[in-house]
Amino acid sequence: MGKRRRVAERRMSRPAVVGGMIVAGVVGAGLGVYTLYGGGAAAEGQTGTTADHKTVKTGPLSATEVRTTAERFLTAWQQGRVSGAAAATDDSGAATSLLTGYTKDAHIKDVTLTAGTRSGAKVPFSVKGTVSYKGTAKQLAYESSLTVVRDKTTGKPLVDWHSAVVHPDLEDGDTLVTGESGTPPIKAYDRDGGELTAAKYPSLGPVLDGLREKYGKTAGGKAGIELQVVRGKAAQKAKLSDKTLLALSKGTPGKVKTTLSPTFQAAAERQVAAKARSSVVVMRPSTGEILAVANQNHSFNVAFQGSLAPGSTMKVVTSTMLFEKKLVTPSSSHPCPKTYKLAGWTFHNDDDSEIKQGTFKLSFGASCNNAFINFAPKLSNSDLTKEAQQVYGLGMNNWAIGVPTFDGSVPVQSGAQMGASLIGQGGVRMNPLNMASVAATVESGVFRQPYLVSPDVDNRTLAKASRTMSSQTQGWVKEVMRYTAGYGTAAKAMSGVSGDVGAKTGSAEVDGQKKPNGWFTAYRGDLAAAGVVQAGGHGGDTAGPIVAALLKMGG
Repeated sequence: MGKRRRVAERRMSRPAVVGGMIVAGVVGAGLGVYTLYGGGAAAEGQTGTTADHKTVKTGPLSATEVRTTAERFLTAWQQGRVSGAAAATDDSGAATSLLTGYTKDAHIKDVTLTAGTRSGAKVPFSVKGTVSYKGTAKQLAYESSLTVVRDKTTGKPLVDWHSAVVHPDLEDGDTLVTGESGTPPIKAYDRDGGELTAAKYPSLGPVLDGLREKYGKTAGGKAGIELQVVRGKAAQKAKLSDKTLLALSKGTPGKVKTTLSPTFQAAAERQVAAKARSSVVVMRPSTGEILAVANQNHSFNVAFQGSLAPGSTMKVVTSTMLFEKKLVTPSSSHPCPKTYKLAGWTFHNDDDSEIKQGTFKLSFGASCNNAFINFAPKLSNSDLTKEAQQVYGLGMNNWAIGVPTFDGSVPVQSGAQMGASLIGQGGVRMNPLNMASVAATVESGVFRQPYLVSPDVDNRTLAKASRTMSSQTQGWVKEVMRYTAGYGTAAKAMSGVSGDVGAKTGSAEVDGQKKPNGWFTAYRGDLAAAGVVQAGGHGGDTAGPIVAALLKMGG
């Protein structure tokens, strides 16, 4: 197989080392083309694609097929004909279950569906209805969309069924339920006593949901009547919390105090709002307190729950391991070859660059991949995994910050995959919270589990690392990160950030993306931060300015 295209901080021949997963949302088109009324019998009877002689129609859908299929589905749903609506989908069983529950469990009635302007096979639509439960009623309105596909067996145009068709906040397997909420509401407060709301801080919607799920029953509140998304197994596995869509009666909220700083949170919100698909976390190395968490996409908390290849920011952990094993020092002469072969794979540096004569510190600052991968023959398959777990507290799924998190993953791998792991590819997965913790551990020399709610609130036990890096190792890691911040790939972003600073950039290639995910992790005194910009490009140019702007605030 030929060489791969040059992106991020490395490329290689042979099959790809996949960077990470992408969290995407549904985007609707324009609205207001036509409203569905009580009729629709003609649309209900359309087959349109399978001839009497069992000839299966193939090829692209026509505009008429998309329009009539959407009309057939929406008309039947609006009229309460669940079997008719389900028959217009490619998964009638799942559609029947959810649409039945829409009326019986969610108690939504008087539904009006208004279709919008078709865009290819996609049809957006608006939903208006009334949620009524035990004498209490409230209006409901939201936007959704559906996509029409051609059934491969029959050739018929059908609605591509997913739960998100019914409501965009639903994942497959989720349900809608109206009733007395099992978990009372909460009011969350910042470290200074100010109330935290999604209206003021848009990124905090998923965080507030998680706080309610964790502390609602113990914070002193009383449950109200709500329409909720109740998560199914798949969403629960992804650590998504139940979500309130509409409060018919609010109940009495309990109170939960967090470690968030109103100053840093507001600044973080501004930073991510200006950069698509960006996420950032700020924390204190001396305590583990989380000062800010922000995501440009407000529907999923990538900063806490994302699972993405961290690219070259992982070289901080790799370097810690190499220093502890006495395989190299910052000042050691250590070339970075243009290519390096490992287990049948040929690894390339970005733009086929090389450092023929230089120190390890120079290669770290330039983020030269093969200066790390060429240590692989001297390492066991589990060395990086042990370093991440034992020193940085990563990958053991035991963090208890107060809301759901993904705690990093550094699996034991062999051959070329092990080599790729050394530069944050292969099976390594992180998020900004994990990488902010890495920078914080370097700054303080000790892993202190990040937390959003003080453990004193509920007497929970915070995760601990089994050992600490030596003072010499810490000094060396800080030396190479300081060099990177001043003279390496992080220098441009960190310009103007004074004091005791260190940084590392990263760019993680992801199959199917034109640009890599850009990463940046750094510390300044008793502040540590990390960010990612998905499909944004090199970390120094994308996530770097976000992190640096927050570190400049000091405090």
